[in-house]
Amino acid sequence: MIVKGIYNNFKRYWFLMTQLISRDFKVKYKRSVLGVVWSLLYPILMMTVMAIVFSQMFKFKVEGINYLVYLMTGIIMFNYFSEASHAAMTSVVENFLLINKVYIPKYIFPIAKCMFVGINFLLTLIPWLGVVALSHVGLGEYVCHFNWYYLLLPYVFFCFFLFTVGVGLFLSCVSVFLRDVFYIYGIILTMWNYLTPVFYSIEILPEKLQFLMQFNPLFQFLNTTRLIVVYEQAPSLVTLGILGAIGVVTLLFGAFIFRKNQDKFIYYV
Repeated sequence: MIVKGIYNNFKRYWFLMTQLISRDFKVKYKRSVLGVVWSLLYPILMMTVMAIVFSQMFKFKVEGINYLVYLMTGIIMFNYFSEASHAAMTSVVENFLLINKVYIPKYIFPIAKCMFVGINFLLTLIPWLGVVALSHVGLGEYVCHFNWYYLLLPYVFFCFFLFTVGVGLFLSCVSVFLRDVFYIYGIILTMWNYLTPVFYSIEILPEKLQFLMQFNPLFQFLNTTRLIVVYEQAPSLVTLGILGAIGVVTLLFGAFIFRKNQDKFIYYV
């Protein structure tokens, strides 16, 4: 019954969801000459800068693989989580005027933000796959071959989306009651970035830290994606099951917290 109610709400308010996503696109690229093209250029420029900094200045290197593809995989995935969760966190507070005037399922706002950033994420996959293809003509020291395991990537990214939505729902709820979260979460994201092997290999860490890294959900998603694309190996069924569990459990937890407190939002926004 709960699942049916959620489905009916999505069907009923789908038009509003599309309008919110469309509004975000217009606001983000307003007066921008290149517009959506920035979604393609940004990860390439970030990869270039970070590759110069870490591979040339700090001599970061992962033996036996294409470091540029390794690095860009970490950049686009962490950037999606960072941007989507942060946008979802502020979504309810930013739309309090609309919430006060008409009845709208409040979870529409954080989910719409995650979907909007998700569309940008899908666009960034184009230059990402372009870098993989260019590895065949000398971009990077090693070649990354396209393989049948790529068919598992939609599942990995979908679980990643569920995880991000769950985090976004939780943060959007907490931020209504505690506005300090807006500042605290920025610090948490910075720490999370360095505690996740976005630009370095987990192998440089001591064994104890390597073990603790297994409990970092972002590492699980990054590692599985790199396993397919960079290392050209198939993740185990256990690994795929873990990703599904992380996504579903986080989503259910975020939805539970959000639903339990959403009726109080009107008194705080």
